[in-house]
Amino acid sequence: MRLISKAKIWAKSLKRDIVALWLAARDTRVPWYAKVVAGTVAAYALSPVDLIPDFIPVLGYLDDLVIVPLGILLAIRLIPVAVMSELREEAARRIERPSGRGGLIFILAVWLACIIFLALALRKLA
Repeated sequence: MRLISKAKIWAKSLKRDIVALWLAARDTRVPWYAKVVAGTVAAYALSPVDLIPDFIPVLGYLDDLVIVPLGILLAIRLIPVAVMSELREEAARRIERPSGRGGLIFILAVWLACIIFLALALRKLA
């Protein structure tokens, strides 16, 4: 039971940090390179589509369990501590969740590029 409550707290803090990173990507106090990382991580985490679909065994959950948390940690380390604290507080107060349209567009563009590359490669073989 204790493990379950810790997992719930961790998940809630991840959700808050994703919103905080979304806010950081728009904050003028955040360096440009941190904005890029924060925006990319937030867009991917908020996207309704995964880069690796969940129905693929093991790999499907890899992004949810490893890649997203590591991206969050990297982005948080790039943002000044005081600014990140303020953004976390603001994210905790927000009721609405930001849109993941940017992440959706990014993921769809990656999949489209993969399909085009595969089609061109198969065409050369034929």
